[in-house]
Amino acid sequence: MKKVLRGERIGASGRIRLGCSAVIFDESHEKVLLTKRADNGLWCLPGGGVDPGESVEETVIREVQEETGLAVRVLRLIGVYSDPNWLVVYNESDSVQIVALNFEVVITAGEPGLSDETSDWGYYSLEEIDKLDMLLNHYTRIQDAFTAQREAFVR
Repeated sequence: MKKVLRGERIGASGRIRLGCSAVIFDESHEKVLLTKRADNGLWCLPGGGVDPGESVEETVIREVQEETGLAVRVLRLIGVYSDPNWLVVYNESDSVQIVALNFEVVITAGEPGLSDETSDWGYYSLEEIDKLDMLLNHYTRIQDAFTAQREAFVR
């Protein structure tokens, strides 16, 4: 079973996993699209791990399609997130540090929907997000997106 731990360093046996997440703003640019994970009930940005032979752009486009049914186009890199204090522990001998690239994307086709991976979705403001149970450090990624800083954050 997966556990997310905070405040532990990965030992030499740990692995790195590259992931991508997508920030999709509503028309007012005041809310972002979040999905609720079917496996643990936590809210998050659409996204997931990079598959071998896949670019990060292909990953974020595929993950958004799989989780929401939306077709998207990448606008910009918001940031790179590699906090060594965040890790996923699968068992006593297998831990993974997530390195995530967060992109702003725009919808090119479709309407948001559910999938096997999602149990709910909605557009939320920062104030509304404060009240949700969020996955890992997605809140930081969302805050960074709202700053509209041109240079990518490196955290």
